[in-house]
Amino acid sequence: MRLVIARCSVDYAGRLSAHLPLATRLLLLKADGSVLVHSDSLSYKPLNWMSPPCTASTIEPDQDQADAGVAEIWKISQAKTADLLVISIHEILHDSAHELGIDPGLQKDGVEAHLQKLLAEQIELVGDGHRLVRREYMTAIGPVDILARDADGRSVAIEIKRRGDIDGVEQLTRYLELMNRDPHLAPVAGVFAAQEIKPQARTLAEDRGIRCLVLDYDAMRGLDDSDSRLF
Repeated sequence: MRLVIARCSVDYAGRLSAHLPLATRLLLLKADGSVLVHSDSLSYKPLNWMSPPCTASTIEPDQDQADAGVAEIWKISQAKTADLLVISIHEILHDSAHELGIDPGLQKDGVEAHLQKLLAEQIELVGDGHRLVRREYMTAIGPVDILARDADGRSVAIEIKRRGDIDGVEQLTRYLELMNRDPHLAPVAGVFAAQEIKPQARTLAEDRGIRCLVLDYDAMRGLDDSDSRLF
């Protein structure tokens, strides 16, 4: 991973256009090819980013850009969508690279682990005719919670959360990008399953062709007493 602290401006062109004026920011260039632009606010969320697969190049500024103080320009292009992230570097204050190695992946808490076990046992909740292939299917960047097959024999990757937010959708997107490169699995459909799915996460998932599934934990555990409910 490369960490760069720089005075820079950022422009994004794609389905949406965005501009970040000149300021000091943290730029993360990860080994998987993703590029993230962070400020000293917004907690863990980047101001802008580019997800892999993408390609990065460094170009010299033209005369007008150089006169405005630009020292170099980074162009990051998304291979699938042709979206473009352009970072205009005015000054680099820090630049370092670190080898992090293979990450073992996020360890599920008790509820998420139990949800995974229950859904594997009740895979028909994903859809009629679905069958379990295996839990914790390993990819190059970590394990996807469940790999299944639908009624037509097509691969289905399922990511499970207690509360489904945008980070979970991004995580499943990365798994799907890798798994769809495997001719033995492709095409791989995605299912984002959680007890609660935030509206922004649902919108992002549906935009990426990922199906959302809300899980009733009590019903899956057999604790939901239908006789005591009004509806």
